[in-house]
Amino acid sequence: MAISVEIGGRDVAIILLLRGVIPRQSSLEALIGRGYDLETVEFIVANWPVIGQRALEHVSIVGVAVAIAILTGVPIAIAITQNKKLADRVLYTAAIMMTIPSIALFGLLIPVLSLIGHGIGYVPAVVALVLYSQLPIIRNTYTAIVNVDPALREAARGMGMTTLERLRHVELPIALPVIISGVRNAVVLNIAIAAIATYIGAGGLGTFISRGISQTDIRQLLTGALAVSLLAIIADYALLGLQRLLTSPGLRS
Repeated sequence: MAISVEIGGRDVAIILLLRGVIPRQSSLEALIGRGYDLETVEFIVANWPVIGQRALEHVSIVGVAVAIAILTGVPIAIAITQNKKLADRVLYTAAIMMTIPSIALFGLLIPVLSLIGHGIGYVPAVVALVLYSQLPIIRNTYTAIVNVDPALREAARGMGMTTLERLRHVELPIALPVIISGVRNAVVLNIAIAAIATYIGAGGLGTFISRGISQTDIRQLLTGALAVSLLAIIADYALLGLQRLLTSPGLRS
């Protein structure tokens, strides 16, 4: 059975090959016919406290990573709006970072972070997700600020506003919906990638997926996949609500 999930504009594929367990015909029908659906529900009910604990670990990893990415990415994006060549280089570098497979990036971070005693576990997972978050946050922030109507900037200058005042009172409020959209993409993307961080001992909901693969246990596999997908959907809608709430009434279509 092959399961492929596309989240936040980026393909996050989890390919699960279960030979000899599931027939070649319709995988879903086979699962239901053999009672795997009921077994999965029973597994979820019996292990609900553990699932909750793993979900909190998952949220912790993603939340800290995205918070750091916002604190670093937004100022970087604001700074490069003043230099087109520098902006192109920064965005190009961030784009290259996105092309590195997550497993490879985790592996590259192990020897580096081992120097400070954190080669595996929580720290490398957070660092990797911070790097993956940079492109959507920097790109959206940069694009939103650059595309602010020049007439509004001229009006702000005419009112005697300084550069920082224009940024605070004019540019950022207009750019905020697009910035939050970038954060949404980063969060959903990181929820998916964080599932792979279980292979370096970071915990999270990916634990069920890895155990399901290693033990050929469809219950754990489906539990992990469903939990990650549900968490991503909840986070996306929550941030969508925040985006609408923080959008100026004059900018709402």
